[in-house]
Amino acid sequence: MADTEEIITEQVPVVEETTAEVKKTTKKKKAKRSVPAGHVHVLATFNNTIITFTDTKGNVLTKSSAGACGFRGSKKGTAYAAQVAAEQAAQAAKQQFGFSKADVYIKGIGLGRDSAVRALAGLDISVDCIKDVTGQPHGGVRPRKARRI
Repeated sequence: MADTEEIITEQVPVVEETTAEVKKTTKKKKAKRSVPAGHVHVLATFNNTIITFTDTKGNVLTKSSAGACGFRGSKKGTAYAAQVAAEQAAQAAKQQFGFSKADVYIKGIGLGRDSAVRALAGLDISVDCIKDVTGQPHGGVRPRKARRI
């Protein structure tokens, strides 16, 4: 068998590669929007604090919350968590949009009301006015039915 070994060579047909033109889709570069002044909405509840940066028309620029910053459970409602959330949202607003002046609208009765505003002042965002827009109850809930004995 060693004497009769034959080397078999097969010719493999060569497939011609067609070089089709590859269409390059270029994404239009979004123009960097500059928003030097706007509104900051702070929703401070007992369980969480949500900070939203908007332009003067109300379109959201950036937002952050204590839960989004990694706080869990009862720690989300603390003043420190609100401060961290405000700093994170403010940094993003300053870098992306050049945010520097703000009207602050505070809603709710949580612990993060004051610390969120102080965090903005610490990041060189000048606060023009602070407005409390917490809802006021009017009329209240429906009274219980009369007790029958």
